[in-house]
Amino acid sequence: MTDLIRLAVTDPPAAYDRALSLLASTGDRPLVLRAAALAANELGLLDEGLGHLRQALTEAESSGNTYAAAQVRMNLVGLLAARGDIPNALAAAAQAEGILTGEDADRLAANLAGALARAGRLAEAHQAAAPALSRLRSGGDPVTLMGLLTNLGLARALHADLPAAESLLAEAVTVGSAADLQHQTAMARANLAFVASRRGNFSRALRLYAEAEPDLTGERLAQTRLDQSETLIRAGLPAEARPLLTTALADATAHGYACDVADGLLLLAHAELADGDPERAAATAERARAAFAAQERTGWMLLAEHLLLRARWAEGDRSTVLLRTASATAERLERGGWLEASAEARIIAARVALHLKRPAGHLLTPLSRARMTGPAALRVAAYHAIALEHWARQDRRGALSAIWSGLHVLEEHAEALSAADLRARAAGLGSELAALGLHLARSARELLTAEERQRALARRPLTSRASDPERAALLTELRETSAEDGHRLDDLESQIRTTTRRHSVTHPAYNPGIPELIDALSDRDGGGDRALLEYVRIGPELHAITVSGGRPRRHHLGPFAEAMTHTSLLRAASRRLAADPDDDQALSAQVQASARLEKLLLDPVQSALADRVPVIAPTGALHTLPWAALLDRPFTVVPSAASWLLAHRQRPIGDHVVLAHGPDLSHAAAEIRALHRLHPGALTPRRAEDVRAALNNAALAHIAAHGEFRDGNALFSRLHLADGPLMGYDLEELEAPPHVVVLSACDLGRAETDSVAGMVGTLLALGTATVIASVTPVRDEATPPFMLAFHQALAAGHSPAQALAAAPRTPGITGFQCFGAG
Repeated sequence: MTDLIRLAVTDPPAAYDRALSLLASTGDRPLVLRAAALAANELGLLDEGLGHLRQALTEAESSGNTYAAAQVRMNLVGLLAARGDIPNALAAAAQAEGILTGEDADRLAANLAGALARAGRLAEAHQAAAPALSRLRSGGDPVTLMGLLTNLGLARALHADLPAAESLLAEAVTVGSAADLQHQTAMARANLAFVASRRGNFSRALRLYAEAEPDLTGERLAQTRLDQSETLIRAGLPAEARPLLTTALADATAHGYACDVADGLLLLAHAELADGDPERAAATAERARAAFAAQERTGWMLLAEHLLLRARWAEGDRSTVLLRTASATAERLERGGWLEASAEARIIAARVALHLKRPAGHLLTPLSRARMTGPAALRVAAYHAIALEHWARQDRRGALSAIWSGLHVLEEHAEALSAADLRARAAGLGSELAALGLHLARSARELLTAEERQRALARRPLTSRASDPERAALLTELRETSAEDGHRLDDLESQIRTTTRRHSVTHPAYNPGIPELIDALSDRDGGGDRALLEYVRIGPELHAITVSGGRPRRHHLGPFAEAMTHTSLLRAASRRLAADPDDDQALSAQVQASARLEKLLLDPVQSALADRVPVIAPTGALHTLPWAALLDRPFTVVPSAASWLLAHRQRPIGDHVVLAHGPDLSHAAAEIRALHRLHPGALTPRRAEDVRAALNNAALAHIAAHGEFRDGNALFSRLHLADGPLMGYDLEELEAPPHVVVLSACDLGRAETDSVAGMVGTLLALGTATVIASVTPVRDEATPPFMLAFHQALAAGHSPAQALAAAPRTPGITGFQCFGAG
């Protein structure tokens, strides 16, 4: 009959059915009811499971079987804790202690450790479980050993002892796999994902969650989805975490898992805060704190208070009251074992103190351990506070040292992140720290070094992706799915993002020194002398760094807001001219905005540019600027100086040409026919997957199609081809990208805020040397003659930047520009 208890863990549906069928015929009803309860809990039927255990307890006590009653109480510990009834869970454990012996005593220890961890009493959880661990390792009860290892591992993870947590959970996976404990092994693997997330290895965490989830049901599945939400929040994706949390909370509420509901509310507050909604986050954190109080989970109440503290900071509170609150909260969190949260509270206290012009060094002294071993976000925040403290003492050298140390932490963190969106979010962790570094930079060399270091965080050059059949199938299905099936499209896009984050190959960052950059800019091979023109935003002001004639220079330009305003006006005018080239008002607006931008952005640097080819590295909204409206000479646009140098060194691998066009674009076919006369041996694929295959190793590729830039996830930007869209995600599958790519389409040169993502960024990151694309809509009928003139100049031996500048333009095609090597 004891096999029924094991079956409840290994095969809950079968155990549940068998237990119910045995109730009428067996004499050992308490044991059968215990099995039914455990199986019900695994199936998400918590209230029913508790009902079975209460009946089992009544029957055991009425028969005078004290030991059987203690066994029931042993099982009650776990289910009551899941219900959020921590006091009664601990009371049940206390009543069973001293009665149970042998393996039952060890099972009780495992359940008690889980309940104490849920209560936030992490040190006690470890103390309760540790004595049983050696006995279970030498015994024959893998189910209890797995439970104990998992509970201990989770407690160590929450205690910020990540190496010990990983060791315990990896052992749990090994034990469970050997004993064929499918559900328990999946849960241990999900907890390993939690540890990977706390380490900042989000790709590994997402892979482990994906492996675990199919084998999870009931509360285990709810807990895993909560943990996945935390991973998304830590990865800088709170907007994706919020709907997942809403679903998980609804499911946990419906099934009575009150403990998970409280946990979920706290995570939701974190997501709301990270998503820029501190007022809502504070309200949700209050709900979480009330739930923890009702469940007497005092340790977790401290975490809710920590979140409230962070929300007040985010709302702009810099008062002496907040300083006292932050200091006191930090002390309570440290005593409770919440080391990461305690360190964050100390950092807030220090920054408030510095704002109030009070000493902060004593608040930061305890953070040395956090700086060495904590998560990347925490270490970066600690270095930021230390830099501020040095700067408050006019110690510029000490401040810069802390800044470089913090950025180094971010660089190591970003190296583990291959997906473009995760790298961009990781860069955001250090935005304030990097801004301080820019503010403290004095010389042009210092400023360029600081700016390039910041840009390198989000833009890892030469990324590639391991072949992933699952992702390829999803991309194909997305192409074939009707636009009317909006829900399915959303689901497919979500799956593509997830698989992309799980499977990738990264290459070391490329961070050249300034001497190397100076040499390359002066290299006359293929385009003549060049001058770097890198724009930098420092607070509300816009600056530029030029590197020309072997000399870096720094230039103050003026208000960044002015550049944003005129960029918006110029883009609006260009859109109108693409629709109607005879719109005199739009033409006048374009001329006026261009003149103002030229005066702001180019006039102050003319002496450095002279007659050289500008290599322009924009910042912020300047990524969307049609620079051809300001410059009537060859130029190229790049994400950073390092990315230009990498593109400059690319050489063609193959020699074939690809010419492709999409449907429903009246002039595209004529454009491709004209170009085919220049390249009679060119490949002319029509379907998206055929185009992608043809692009590999091409010397030159030209695609004329409707283009669509995707705000929010530029890798879903697309070219519409015969069988559906070719997307940025498709291009990531290329093994050897074309040397030069021309995207004869609207908008596909656009970028999101501070990154060249989408089509252009993907191609440059993969190793394409030069991309020609438009940052605005273009006039269809004006494009074919412009592109023919460009290709003729290219065939005559001009560089892409020179060929593009030589092609006659009309106002409707202002947006086409050169990206990359030029």
